[in-house]
Amino acid sequence: MRTLKLRWQSIVLTLAMSACTSTPDKPALVTQSPTLPTSPVAAPSPTPATIGGYLVQASMPRSALLVPAPPTANSAAMALDEETNRSALAMNGTPRWELATHDAVLTFPAMANTFSCALNLPISEEHTPKLIKLLRRTLADAGRATSEAKQLYARTRPFVINGKPTCTPDREPGLRRDGSYPSGHSSIGWALGLVLSEVAPDRTNELVVRGHEFGQSRLVCNVHWQSDVQAGRVVASAVFARLNAEAAFRDDVAAARAEVEAIRAQGLAASGCEAEAQAIKSWK
Repeated sequence: MRTLKLRWQSIVLTLAMSACTSTPDKPALVTQSPTLPTSPVAAPSPTPATIGGYLVQASMPRSALLVPAPPTANSAAMALDEETNRSALAMNGTPRWELATHDAVLTFPAMANTFSCALNLPISEEHTPKLIKLLRRTLADAGRATSEAKQLYARTRPFVINGKPTCTPDREPGLRRDGSYPSGHSSIGWALGLVLSEVAPDRTNELVVRGHEFGQSRLVCNVHWQSDVQAGRVVASAVFARLNAEAAFRDDVAAARAEVEAIRAQGLAASGCEAEAQAIKSWK
């Protein structure tokens, strides 16, 4: 499993660095690729928490072209997804489950401190308003970019099939109607990890690892398959590459970098990070 995981990550990082069927008792899974649309599917209207990305729809990377069809029923890839899902389910009730529940929240201010430990700085409207602006706009683009493939494949989420709990039961009705592949949360987490690495290059390892674990939290929450999460990272890498062509994005990265350097000069640092680190180590 780790070899396949590393192979996916190698593909994703290469793209980023270039600046870029069914069984009778289960809901049906996609068994073949639907017809690819000839033009991008219009993304749903952003929520108030994610209004104002950098990319217009015409420049948004095409997720339906970027990722292959999800694994089909009874395939080796689907068996790997199911194996990983069983492993993730064992985290229910543990500190890793609690972290995954936190990672499920994409609204601010909760979303703001997700990367505080990885950056080793407090991230908030009070301390880092320019960085918050960068995070909000990147989040909007990384999330919207997955819409086309989600609508194309309409993949069934794991909790619908296995009947096990999720870490956000109040959101299950909406998740049942929303395609599982690729994972929007994973795209967001990976994109933010990459963008923050431009803001604080000396923290690249920690930030990319946190972006990776943000996606893995969706497995712990029982709302995504591993291949959903991996595909989300591919989409995020394309978004990251495209964002670097936008002057407004580059300006905001520079402003956020200066802000972070100023906060560091004040001697401020993140706190309470040991619990997060231990939670992440508990399931790898």
